[in-house]
Amino acid sequence: MPTTAVKRQAAPLREQVVQAMRSEIIDGTLVPGERLLEKALCERYGVSRTVIREVLRQLESESLVSVRPGHGPAVARLSPGEIAGLYEVRRELEGLAAELFARRADGAQAAALLALADRLETDYLEGDTESRGESKNEFYRLLLDGAGNPALATVLDGIHARIGIFRHFSFIDQERVKLSYVEILSIIEAAARDRDPAAARASSEHHIELAGKLAVLEYTKRYSSDPGETIAALRRIN
Repeated sequence: MPTTAVKRQAAPLREQVVQAMRSEIIDGTLVPGERLLEKALCERYGVSRTVIREVLRQLESESLVSVRPGHGPAVARLSPGEIAGLYEVRRELEGLAAELFARRADGAQAAALLALADRLETDYLEGDTESRGESKNEFYRLLLDGAGNPALATVLDGIHARIGIFRHFSFIDQERVKLSYVEILSIIEAAARDRDPAAARASSEHHIELAGKLAVLEYTKRYSSDPGETIAALRRIN
């Protein structure tokens, strides 16, 4: 493995390595199915086995790493059906978040979401993968704050951690970025300006349906899968 030694910063060392390894899984540097050997990881990140074991446990809890008896840890490999399942859940949860925002958000929360919409052309449509990620994170932070349901926010945080690799696909596909930009604006318009719960939910669900299809197609294109499984997964997302 090439070296990716982390810098000693104020954040706990374990968290620095978690962020570094998570990023390398998401961007494909560490590929699905690749074995994660403790000794090689210690050398790669310049840390102890204790830190690596803690990091692997954290990433396993995020479903980015899988551990099979007799094989040890490896980068998680998902089937098309598992990806579709994630997006089925995500569609329902994010639809609910948008609906609740339209019902519950106060004037300041609505204004903050509308202000984000004004910045999206520069930060998301014309931005890079980093600024797109930051904009999308801000969108969800504001949406969930206005939805006023901490339990929903906690569950969605877990879902978003698991789909990081798929969000990366959407941020590097310029055609998908253009579509996503329009979809996000539609959600904001319905939830924050029109305060229409049904329209907000429908816009959000449509956004996730398209994102789910891209996730299945891009993942299976890169890491191969049975064509029949892929077709069945796409049908589930419709």
